[in-house]
Amino acid sequence: MAAQMRMNAAQRTVASRAGARSVVSVRAQATAGKLAKASVPLKLEEGEMPLNTFSNKAPFVGRIKSVKRIVGPKATGETMHIIIETDGKIPFWEGQSYGVIPPGVKVNSRGKEVPHGVRLYSIASSRYGDTFDGMTTSLCVRRANYWDEEMKADDPAKKGICSNFLCDAAPGTEIMMTGPAGKVLLLPDSPNTPVIMAATGTGIAPFRSFWRRLFFENVPSYKYTGLFWLFMGAANSDGKLYDDELTQIAETYPENFRLDYALSREGAPNKRGGKMYIQDKMEEYADEIFDLLNNSGAHMYFCGLKGMMPGIQEMLERVCTEKGLKYEEFIEGLKHENRWHVEVY
Repeated sequence: MAAQMRMNAAQRTVASRAGARSVVSVRAQATAGKLAKASVPLKLEEGEMPLNTFSNKAPFVGRIKSVKRIVGPKATGETMHIIIETDGKIPFWEGQSYGVIPPGVKVNSRGKEVPHGVRLYSIASSRYGDTFDGMTTSLCVRRANYWDEEMKADDPAKKGICSNFLCDAAPGTEIMMTGPAGKVLLLPDSPNTPVIMAATGTGIAPFRSFWRRLFFENVPSYKYTGLFWLFMGAANSDGKLYDDELTQIAETYPENFRLDYALSREGAPNKRGGKMYIQDKMEEYADEIFDLLNNSGAHMYFCGLKGMMPGIQEMLERVCTEKGLKYEEFIEGLKHENRWHVEVY
């Protein structure tokens, strides 16, 4: 089942959302309604992209600034927005990831106690952080629990070590970090380029880093004039992430921003009568998406659980066939031009 929220130049008002949500608002420097772009320390625009500055053998130690729940009570699972104080000492670019090393040890296959391994998390803020000064970074983390059918409860022995550490962390808690890593999900060089993004769950994180840079910050060297089109999949309205920020962008930049939700447990079904998943919502706009890819040099991004990709790939192959295109050649062409970006986990 689905619900849609689409914003473009022809629709300059934001569709109302059914029901209020009891969530903590993660809001940038914005007034009620339209956004005012924040000034940022432009020195962070200089130099080469940071890459693997810190390693698991020599990690950076940051400090938790805040941990806030950002989903409603009916969401499937608990997702937190976590701000980390870095003092600007582990800089990054939008689309990169940090590694986090949870505290404690584990017993390896040889019976020896060793430190926990690194867990990768996409960075959910721009390089300037939520405070626009380059002194913080942010993560979007869903608490990983294991439901035991026999116990009829979460099994604490099987919970995600790192996600629970982060979600339970108090302000001031030290956090060991590696990276930044990754160069797959970077923004296009030209600020005129359309970007089409598909995200499920916490896969929204790198795209939040994008929209913060493009719409919340005054960066003279990257004034965005293209189309930012986001497809977001969730189970229901309570699972929408950062919807307050997206609403503000829609109100302020209607000609440069579109948002479509695929809510699998709410709203109308897909055209085949089944639940509305992200690939179904994208298929509704296949003609526009392919036009942007073929004629406007658009980049396409995917981030989220790896289970999202088979359905998306099947949909794209079906559309290619309908349009007389060879799917493999079409995707290879996008990859060759560095316009196909996939990071799933």
